[in-house]
Amino acid sequence: MPANTALSVAALSGSAPTPFDLRPGAAELADLAERLDLLGLRKLRFSGTITAEGGRDWLLSGQLGATVVQRCVVTLAPVTTRIDVDVTRHYIAEMPEPEGDEVEMPDDTLEPLGSHIDPGAVMVEALSLSLPAYPRAQGAEMEQAVFAGPGITPLRDEDLKPLAGLAALRDMIRDPAKDGE
Repeated sequence: MPANTALSVAALSGSAPTPFDLRPGAAELADLAERLDLLGLRKLRFSGTITAEGGRDWLLSGQLGATVVQRCVVTLAPVTTRIDVDVTRHYIAEMPEPEGDEVEMPDDTLEPLGSHIDPGAVMVEALSLSLPAYPRAQGAEMEQAVFAGPGITPLRDEDLKPLAGLAALRDMIRDPAKDGE
C-alpha cells in the first residue's frame, strides 16, 4: 500500500473537495502483487475526491484503474485483466449499530468515520474486491476428472444428473392399466 496516504479529517476542507491521485511506484506495485497473490501488477491508479457531506459525514469517490496478471485456474498460464471501477465510500460520524439476531447486510459503501480517511487503504480493498475470482486463459477448458480405485467403475459428471435415470425407471415400472389386457 502506498505509504502515508491517510488524511486527517480535521485537516479536510468542509467547503471544497480534497483531491487525491495515487500512483504507486514499482516497489509498491511488486509488494502489493505479492500480498494479493498476483503474478504481476503492471499499472495501478486511484484518483478522486473527498467531499464533506452534511455537517459531519464525508464522501470519498474515485476511479480505480489497474492491469493485473493472475494464474489461469485451468492451465496456470498468465492471464492479464484490465480493471476499471468507480469506488464510493460514505464515512458516517454516527454509524447505526445493527440490532437483532439476524441483520441485513448494510450498504457496503458505508464506513464508520474515524480520525483519518485513507485513500490508499480504500484503493487496496477496492482492487482486491475487483480481481477476477477465476481467471481463465482464452480457450482454456476444464477436462472431466475421473477418480476411482482399481477395478471400480468411476463416477462421472453425467451420472450425477438428477433426472438421468428417469427414462430407465419409467421403462422398469409396469403400467397398471395394461395388466388387464
